[in-house]
Amino acid sequence: MRCAAAIILLLAAGLGGASAAECGPDKLGTSRIAQVGTQGGLLVGLKTYPKAVPLADHEVILTFDDGPDQRTTPQVLRALAEECVRATFFVIGRNVDALPALTRREVEEGHNVAYHTYTHPQPTLRYMSEASARADILKGMIAVERAAYGQDFSAGEPTDLSQLKLHAPFFRFPGFADTPDLRDWFARDNVGIFGTDLWASDWVEMTPDQELKLILGRLEKARRGMLLFHDNRQWTADMLPAFLRELKKRGYRVVHMVPGPGNGPTVDAPPGWISETERTIGALKPRLENAAAPRTSPGPIPVKPAPSE
Repeated sequence: MRCAAAIILLLAAGLGGASAAECGPDKLGTSRIAQVGTQGGLLVGLKTYPKAVPLADHEVILTFDDGPDQRTTPQVLRALAEECVRATFFVIGRNVDALPALTRREVEEGHNVAYHTYTHPQPTLRYMSEASARADILKGMIAVERAAYGQDFSAGEPTDLSQLKLHAPFFRFPGFADTPDLRDWFARDNVGIFGTDLWASDWVEMTPDQELKLILGRLEKARRGMLLFHDNRQWTADMLPAFLRELKKRGYRVVHMVPGPGNGPTVDAPPGWISETERTIGALKPRLENAAAPRTSPGPIPVKPAPSE
């Protein structure tokens, strides 16, 4: 049995974050909780998949990748707490092992902590063997379950996904680069795969003002969506308070997603949809293949797209 219900109970009990009394009308707040079921697998996020979590006009979901980071993640958490907002953090297992207390703090303050592999491999899981990819994913999940949710693995760590009880069965692929075999593996064990609807492109260094203008411009065009930031980027941590204030000013409402029963719900992509992720990965394929080949001094290859409208 999955442990997803525990998150809903924590939220209902009001554990973590600011109290209701502190979340006055001047705060952005979290407008509603959306239960998202992952039974049989789930693929959502319009940048990659032709399905999305249903959102009304001017509703957004906040997600953060690649943390925790000792310097910037506390800034992000303070900004979210100040506005009484909850988010989902897709964390890297080796960062979790280095900062277990900070990972636990995310849960205690009412956020989801979900999975983003152990090493965030370059140039993505797509260029690893199936066995190596599964091992990296599983190791990352174990790190999160131990630090964030207090699972006891003293009797031995699971060797397969089917043996692991997940509190938040949400996974995001590094670089959004999935594979059919890994999608099937997740689906068999009821783990949902999350892309995103809008990205802030904050893997590229920019000023906080530049990032604020970029993401607000994209959001005003889309008018809703799941947003992707990186809580290990200083410019994002510096930008976030102003962004949350702008959401409030412009009439946006924050939806917090938690694990739920069944599958979905989801909505279809609009007519003419294409996977921007696959288009970008296709363009980068020669560089990715070169990076995946053995060489003397490997370096990271950017697999996410450069900022564009």
